[in-house]
Amino acid sequence: MGALKLVAVSAGLSKPSSTRLLADRLAEATVRELAAADRKVEVDVVELRELAVDIAHHLVTGFPSPTLGTALERVTGADGLIVVTPVFAASYSGLFKSFFDLVEPDALTGTPVLLAATGGTARHSLVLDHALRPLFAYLHALTLPTAVYAATDDWGAGADTYGGGLPARIDRAGGEFGRLVGAVRGDGPGAVRGGEADESEVVPFEELLGKPA
Repeated sequence: MGALKLVAVSAGLSKPSSTRLLADRLAEATVRELAAADRKVEVDVVELRELAVDIAHHLVTGFPSPTLGTALERVTGADGLIVVTPVFAASYSGLFKSFFDLVEPDALTGTPVLLAATGGTARHSLVLDHALRPLFAYLHALTLPTAVYAATDDWGAGADTYGGGLPARIDRAGGEFGRLVGAVRGDGPGAVRGGEADESEVVPFEELLGKPA
């Protein structure tokens, strides 16, 4: 069995970026889960800030640059996607939306996706469900029920101590996502081939995530 291809898409604008940091940590948690199951993983990161001009040109001309074309191929060819955007005006950033506007509507069909976002305050955490989840539902992706939102205060010591803090939430999401990717992109029951599941062997989400029904 070949290595799984995991792609993290970061829409952070600054460098260093908390958005990129969250993407990296979620990827690490996912890799740990898959490694524990003896699955090999190749991790690739797509930094949208480096593609901003190419994305704008593509929207105007209808033709991608070679660099942007390669990035789109990496995303649509992934076995699993981790997507992280900063919150702008209570939604995903324009750069994030513009990139996924360039993805063909059926290109992510059946692809497992872990949603995440960063923002200044916890008040914007609903962006995960009212903005990101509908976008990837339109793209026919298989979004993990668990998503991760990181506010500025979450990066501080002792933040969110009741829930175990941001590291615990990252570990939980990465663990669940690793199990989902391994099940959907593996050779067992419920595996997806060419965007279509074997309906005779569809596995419930609870089982994919290792939870009791």
